[in-house]
Amino acid sequence: MPVQQDDAPVSAIERLVTEHYRCPSGLVDLPPPGSWPQDANETDLGLTTACDGASSRRLMSTRPTGPLDEALNAVLRAHDGACFTADPGEIVDNLRSERYAGDDCGRGGSRLIQSRPFRSFYYQLRSLLPMHLRKHLQKAYLRGWNKIAFPRWPVDTTVDWILERLLELPLQRGTVRAVPFIWFWPDGATSAVTMTHDVEHLAGRNFCSRLMDLDDSVGIKSSFELVPEGRYSLPETFLEEIRTRGFEINVHDLNHDGRLFSSHAAFLQRVGRINSYGKRYRALGFRSGGLYRNQAWYDALDFSYDMSVPNTAHLDPQRGGCCTIMPFFVGRVLELPLTTSQDYSLFHILNDYSIDLWKQQLRLIMERHGLATFLVHPDYIIEKRARKTYQALLEHLTRLREEKRLWIALPGEVDSWWRKRSRMSIVQEGGKWAIRGPGSARARLAFATLNDDGLSFTVEGR
Repeated sequence: MPVQQDDAPVSAIERLVTEHYRCPSGLVDLPPPGSWPQDANETDLGLTTACDGASSRRLMSTRPTGPLDEALNAVLRAHDGACFTADPGEIVDNLRSERYAGDDCGRGGSRLIQSRPFRSFYYQLRSLLPMHLRKHLQKAYLRGWNKIAFPRWPVDTTVDWILERLLELPLQRGTVRAVPFIWFWPDGATSAVTMTHDVEHLAGRNFCSRLMDLDDSVGIKSSFELVPEGRYSLPETFLEEIRTRGFEINVHDLNHDGRLFSSHAAFLQRVGRINSYGKRYRALGFRSGGLYRNQAWYDALDFSYDMSVPNTAHLDPQRGGCCTIMPFFVGRVLELPLTTSQDYSLFHILNDYSIDLWKQQLRLIMERHGLATFLVHPDYIIEKRARKTYQALLEHLTRLREEKRLWIALPGEVDSWWRKRSRMSIVQEGGKWAIRGPGSARARLAFATLNDDGLSFTVEGR
């Protein structure tokens, strides 16, 4: 009879770690949030708004102004891990939910261009504006993006870093020598990749068949996010072609006018129609137009997963970023964050037609075994030079799939896997650890240990 992991009550910090790593809670003995001793050096305790949880100390800054590593190190080192000045669970939740990002957080450029009335006016005229004028306005809006200190460009892994430091604590204290956990990806894959295509205009819709040919040429299946109203028609023959070829359909906003999240009332007025289109198209996923978002309203979305939250949103109209390269739950909706730069930003804001930035982001994501989500619009790779860049990316991904054991999957497959993994558990049978639960045949047991360089992961059977 298998022995289940300990069912004793666990602290919020232990629950945070065990839910992310799917490790036995009894092995991760972490101290509860507490308060610093009276003689603690307040200078060393300064946390930004992004880091602030249940701190009993005053905030040292009202805006994140730099990397959080030193502040979090101070929190985690407090008296040999005896207590925390802030709740790491609350810190992680604040970062994932982008609660640190105010309306003006990190913005440069003209206040007029960044104002809500101007943005509304821009979206009303957007379809009538020539591309060169649109790019000029967008660059003015994004001016100063490269001076934003937080989130860290080009990939921010602050949340993942915090979780790794928490997993290190019982190992540093000698409570255990190794922590078993369920590896992040099926079949022991080192990292995951998903390719997505937001279809913005009629020309993009008409290019979808050729884009599927490009993806199929390297054995990659992708998802197509379709705007259900106002932009173009969606004949059933077009939808059926996507499905029968093994690609995926998701809903992309309602009409892509930039006003979905302008107010809660406007959102609720539209979300019913959005949900009905999801059922009509048999779509499990959603992405908003322009990556506008408010995670506090996601409970109204009737989708299994969302893909609207960037990791680092320096080049997006709504700044912020969730600071993680891993999926995470927003209530019952699974968030698959956009962890790489959009093709439009690369081509038309950065004027870069190489894949160097994508390769850099992919390398940083793979170093922490995360999810690399790409967004390439069919509308913007019709032109030969842009299409050649995309083909180079596909070839790079296929090489890494073979050399580094990447799992390249549809967003729906990632959603299904992460949900199954969240319901799996580790049990002890005959003195050995084993994984149990639906889908566990593809799961792999991993072990976290400490070495001279810090935390190290090993995966059984790899």
